[in-house]
Amino acid sequence: MRIRHYFLLIALLIIIIASPLLATNAEAASSSGWFLTYRTNALVIMVVFSIAILYYTFRAKKGHELFIRKIAGLDAVEEAVGRATEMGKPVLFIPGIDEIDRIDTIAGLSILGRVARITARYDTPLYVPVRYPMVLAAASEVVQESYVSEGRADSFQADMVRYVAGEQFAFTATVNGYMMRERPATNIMMGAFYAESLLLAETGNAAGSIQIAGTAQPEQLPFFVAACDYTLMGEELFAASSYLSREPVMLGGLKGQDLIKVFIIAFILLGTFLVTTDLGGNWIKSLFEIR
Repeated sequence: MRIRHYFLLIALLIIIIASPLLATNAEAASSSGWFLTYRTNALVIMVVFSIAILYYTFRAKKGHELFIRKIAGLDAVEEAVGRATEMGKPVLFIPGIDEIDRIDTIAGLSILGRVARITARYDTPLYVPVRYPMVLAAASEVVQESYVSEGRADSFQADMVRYVAGEQFAFTATVNGYMMRERPATNIMMGAFYAESLLLAETGNAAGSIQIAGTAQPEQLPFFVAACDYTLMGEELFAASSYLSREPVMLGGLKGQDLIKVFIIAFILLGTFLVTTDLGGNWIKSLFEIR
């Protein structure tokens, strides 16, 4: 049995062994002490989650290959930028239309950094329209740093990242106009999108661009799937930075989260079975009951 199998077994045993304690102390809180016994479940889950992340991070730093499912849209980024280079046309990157405090926007900016590295390497024109001043500052910094890291600081131009408009459909109209005038070879849309998603995707499709889109907004995914060549769905957007960079710390976090998801799904199925068959599922209910 391999080391990781032992690790999975130990983590599972920790939860199972702790579960009777959780069931016993679920109703009892220590009012005089510093430890709240009815939150032992949160402690156990946190410990297992931390161990999972540290374990996979350690393996990644040691040079072990961690399996990450292929994401076709990310694998196509370099090819799409190469197409733009061959055609002598720009790459359009939209990091969503939301503020900098949204995790979707942060994920989009992370992917922008990787795309900017490729455009710097190939000396391909890059255009990044943004809707908010704070996103403008962050995106400019990301693009400039990418060009500097590729040794192409002289190729960076301040107007690569531009503030377009603060209103949703004014922003959309301006970007659509750019698509039809400049006909960018590649459109990459990563971040938070709303009612404008279909307008942007359809216009880019009409302009003949290769389109790679990704968002965590489930209502907008059908529009991107219908009008774009590649679509990153939900958590694929957040996994993109780990997928592209292959940084050990980021990969460890990603694999650790996947392991916890497997455990949660397993306990949901087990709990459903125990409750529906009257075999007693109180202990598993108390395991995930946080007050």
